[in-house]
Parts: sequence; structure tokens; C-alpha cells
Amino acid sequence: MADNDSVLAAARAWKGARLALATVVSTWGSAPRPPGSHMLVHQDGRFEGSVSGGCVETDILQAAAEVIAGAPAMVKHYGVADPAAWEVGLPCGGEISVLVQPVCEEGFPPALFDAIDAARGRGEPLDVGTDLATGRSAPGTGGFRNRYEPPRRLLIIGAVQIAQSLAGLAREIGIRTYVIDPRGRFLTPERFPGVMLDDRWPDEAVATLRPDPATAVVTLSHDPKIDDAALAAALGFPTGYVAALGSRRSHAARLERLAAAGVAPADLARIEGPAGLAIGAVGPAEIALSIAAAMVKTLHDHA
Repeated sequence: MADNDSVLAAARAWKGARLALATVVSTWGSAPRPPGSHMLVHQDGRFEGSVSGGCVETDILQAAAEVIAGAPAMVKHYGVADPAAWEVGLPCGGEISVLVQPVCEEGFPPALFDAIDAARGRGEPLDVGTDLATGRSAPGTGGFRNRYEPPRRLLIIGAVQIAQSLAGLAREIGIRTYVIDPRGRFLTPERFPGVMLDDRWPDEAVATLRPDPATAVVTLSHDPKIDDAALAAALGFPTGYVAALGSRRSHAARLERLAAAGVAPADLARIEGPAGLAIGAVGPAEIALSIAAAMVKTLHDHA
């Protein structure tokens, strides 16, 4: 799964400008970015995104300038077997092919960005197919297919110290984060900068946010009145990752309470408890790191 959120945001901000879109369309070996990764180039030379983590971007910028000036779409190939690849800096042992196309009706139609945004806003993926011979893209699966998944989200239940570290980590890796806690004194912008705060009861908040396979719900409050309601609500949706903080003993008790409340055994099995990868974490920041790692792994597995 390619992370193109920043590119889609740039497409919205640069609407109306002359643009070129570079896309990784194939990889071999140790490629730095997966197929579907984008780099959007503005007519003034600005760009957003990456197709190689910095290895071939300079050459792609030149190709993009040519496309913006009127050249047809082109596919650029880079690999260590080609001496030219060393000149643009791809010594990692892999090979990549990158399509550079104009953002226009004959290439990547600007309306496609709107369609992608609309689908993601509904929590749905959208497939876009591209004819590599002509450089034309359209909704569908013909030619090279790129799937635009809904944005990843994290719903943290309980505005506790671990939640502060977890919210910061999620924000840094581009996951849209909500902190949900009905206790207003815990839920302040000073404690949780840059994330969305929700003081509703968790079952109501989760039901309104409608978690999908690209969403994680993690309960951290240690208060069964708060955590259990959130877990039951999350299990009513196709939530991609559901986890609860606590010891194995407290998790066993939690499962008993949820079962008594009518949660099916198959849904109970979806809860990761204790939350996080077993990395020997000590302290709130390391516990948050273990949860973030497990969340990312699971969301990638479901993508």
C-alpha cells in the first residue's frame, strides 16, 4: 500500500495549476517505494511525494517539466544494470519503472483527484487504471491498477499518558487521530496537540465515526465503563485493528464482561489484548511504540 495522502492534499491545494504526476508502476528487487507511489510536480518546480526516497527524483523533476511543457507521457526505467541509473543515484540493487503523465484530460484527469477524495471520504477504496502506452488514467482496473485506500485513522479511547505518546507517533506517520474521553479535564489541546478531541461517550463517538478496515480502535483508559463500551461499538464495524491495554488477567475479565453483554466469540477474538507487540516495553512512550507497531502491521496486513 502506497501512502499518497500528502500528494492528494497537494492536488487539492494546487488545483488549476499545470501539474505532472509521477507514479511507480513496477519494481524489482530492493525498490525504495512500492508500486502506486506518487510524486506530484507543480509548474513552478515545487513537488510533493516521492517515487524513490530521493534516489531518482532529480531526473523525474526534469521529465515532469518536459511533460508540463507539452511532451507526451513517458515511462522511465531505473536499475543498477543501466549505467545511467548510477548517474541518478539508484545503487540499492533494485529496479523501478516510473510513469510521468500530465494532469489533464489526456493524462490523469483532475476530476479523478475529486473522485478519489469522495471515495475515501465515504471510507471506500477506488481503483484507477492507467494505459501505460498512452498515459491515460480512468476509474477502473484496466492497465496498471492503482488502488486508493481510505485514509488510516486511529481512535484512542482514554486521554491518558500513553495516549499522549501514541497520538504523537500516529500523527508523525500520517494517521488521522482522534482522542475520545468523556472526562473533559483529561482532554485538552495542550495535552494532545494536533489531533481531534471528542468528549462524547466512546460508544456514541465510535458509532458516529464508523470505523472501517483502515481504522484502529485502541482502549487505554483502564475504566471498564469507558473501554468496554468502546470495544463493543468497534466490534460492530469492520474495524481493522482493535486492541485493549491491560494485563492478561484483566483482559480475560474483560472478555467475560463483553461475552455477558452479548458480544459473539468471533468478535471477541478480534481484540488484541494486551495491546501491542511484545518488545519488553517499559514506560508510556515504549508501550505506545509497541501499540503503534502492532497497529501499523495489522492495518498493512488488511490492506
